[in-house]
Amino acid sequence: MPPDRYPSDLTNAQWELIEPLLPEPNAGCMDSQTVRAAETVGAAACGYDAGKKVKGQKRHVVVDTLGLLLCVMVTAASVQDRDGAHRVLALLREKFSTVALVWADGGYAGRLVTWAGQVVALAVSIVRRSDDLRSGFVVLPRRWVVERTFAWLVGYRRLVRVYERKPEHHEALIWWATVHQMTRRPTRELADLPPASRWNDPPPLPMLSSPDRHGRVLQLLAAQPWRAWRGRELAVILGIENVNSFRVQLSQWSHQGYINKIGPALYGPMHAST
Repeated sequence: MPPDRYPSDLTNAQWELIEPLLPEPNAGCMDSQTVRAAETVGAAACGYDAGKKVKGQKRHVVVDTLGLLLCVMVTAASVQDRDGAHRVLALLREKFSTVALVWADGGYAGRLVTWAGQVVALAVSIVRRSDDLRSGFVVLPRRWVVERTFAWLVGYRRLVRVYERKPEHHEALIWWATVHQMTRRPTRELADLPPASRWNDPPPLPMLSSPDRHGRVLQLLAAQPWRAWRGRELAVILGIENVNSFRVQLSQWSHQGYINKIGPALYGPMHAST
């Protein structure tokens, strides 16, 4: 669909209604992240971010409404957000013709908004934070999506700091991590596993119908095969007071082949292939 099919003056509530109906990304969120550089990175590829007081490189990203990466560009940390946004928005328009709206923070306000609308036909909506400090921490609409993506990226050890001498190589590692994140979702769906909870709430426990302790343990492990259970957790759920003797019993069941011992005091179900 051409970008003129999506009016730029739609409200957030209107976008939330039409987003699930469109197969291609139609809106995104833009932000940047400054990362320290290691000694292996040359001085020509590094810069100093005076705002963050960090010497290294800066990641300029655009994600969709789910937090999945659409575009990324790595520059020196001394490059301002608005300057990097010109390049990453041009790249976004080149790759995705259906995106019509991009949310950003107050650092992108100014001439960038006019340039994006006139040159690349993108409506940049500035989401400003409240100056009222009495309200405390407030989750800003739309901006939390890209912040969550940054949290996903720094979960990879190789992306905590920049080690590559060329920015293109670091961009490739970011795409690599993003592909890993995206493939985990269909893998979980194809395996008929429940989706990850939004706020990391534990899934509900199954009804334990077995009359004996051995059967109840097998039911717990089989109900959540992706989870590594600790012996103390199983004892609390089953109402067992003597935890030490129960751990010995779990160890015996693992040697007998009833349950799988994943690690020290960690147990899971015994798969059919084993």
